[in-house]
Amino acid sequence: MLKKVNPYKDSSLGKKEQVTKMFDTISGEYDGLNRVISFGIDIKWRKKVVEIVKATNPETVLDIATGTGDLAINLAETSATKIIGLDISSGMLEVGKTKIATKNLDHKIEMIIGDSENMPFDDNTFDAITVAFGVRNFETLEKGLKDILRVLKPGGTFVILETSVPTKFPFKQGYKFHSKVVLPTVGRLFSKDKTAYKYLSDSASVFPYGEALNNILRNIGFINVKDLPQTFGVATIYTASKQ
Repeated sequence: MLKKVNPYKDSSLGKKEQVTKMFDTISGEYDGLNRVISFGIDIKWRKKVVEIVKATNPETVLDIATGTGDLAINLAETSATKIIGLDISSGMLEVGKTKIATKNLDHKIEMIIGDSENMPFDDNTFDAITVAFGVRNFETLEKGLKDILRVLKPGGTFVILETSVPTKFPFKQGYKFHSKVVLPTVGRLFSKDKTAYKYLSDSASVFPYGEALNNILRNIGFINVKDLPQTFGVATIYTASKQ
């Protein structure tokens, strides 16, 4: 049973509604603070995701929890003729649409508001599906993964980029200090939402990673599941496919 972590402890809203509210609030500042908090290393991780997807020569790609569209924009480097970015936060999507327009990628990337656990797509639609730092925000992880499996084409590629917890000294201790002290402090000082970055830290610390997430993916029905730890284990890329 996964431990539930919500953005607002005193809210009567469900996790999905709380996450939507949180990202709408921080959408304008998200890109800038994210670069500062991650020291820009997340850019390198996204490039590796793009390399994995590019190798499969996809025509259609879905980027779930696309946020402000960073990964969707990077995926324009692939052979895909259609990329859809899906997110529940209209605030994040609006920022993303502006970035896409600036890069003249409107013809290739479409930003859609929607629920990752109940997506408005037919079965077997996409050659590749990606999620960067989004699966831990699903209200029900298994439900979201099942819907991803549903809309992925047989033989298609699914790639997750998500935070994980280093297990070796001194990276484990450094990660703990960064996530428990640095991230929440930066959030309190510079974010409109004082609890958002504490939630992002707390949710990362309890989310399954490595073989634990591999097993969840296998139980859902994914095949060829692999995990690729990044930067001493502070993040992990997971790859999987559909029978």
